[in-house]
Amino acid sequence: MALWSALFLFLVTVVLMEGFAYAMHRWVMHGPGWFLHKSHHRARDGHWELNDLYAVIFAVPSILMIYGALHYGWWPGFVWIGAGVAAYGMIYFGFHDVIVHRRVPTRYLPRGRYMKRIVQAHRLHHVVETREGNVSFGFIVAPRPEDLKAELKRRGRKGVRQSTVPHPSVFAED
Repeated sequence: MALWSALFLFLVTVVLMEGFAYAMHRWVMHGPGWFLHKSHHRARDGHWELNDLYAVIFAVPSILMIYGALHYGWWPGFVWIGAGVAAYGMIYFGFHDVIVHRRVPTRYLPRGRYMKRIVQAHRLHHVVETREGNVSFGFIVAPRPEDLKAELKRRGRKGVRQSTVPHPSVFAED
């Protein structure tokens, strides 16, 4: 496979993974997969939560595509698709687990407009601790926080955590 074709396939896969992640988050994790994902909307006790199994579940197709293409003669494009899936997983881990949820200690503070937007959008997703009534299911592409706040308000803040909000500014007027 030509290098330019391989790189194109890799980049397209990384971009399309945001749509796949959105769909999986909205209709699987907040649907029949809630039994695993609900642990992510609760306070974590320890380093791991049941939701972490999704990382393993989503890694399996990536590993299979790369391994099959390299060892079983599958279509060579599967290496690049599998690598794109893995790259999205690493990007997601960096944004989601390191920057937003701080599961890995870091001194990084979001200062840019884009980084603040995705962090606030994800925090607004987490103020709802129930399966229904959530907003902002994507991650790398996030709606404007003002729109998410308005949607939560329109829904009567159904499912919004009453006792604690992650940050006092989540519902503050901008």
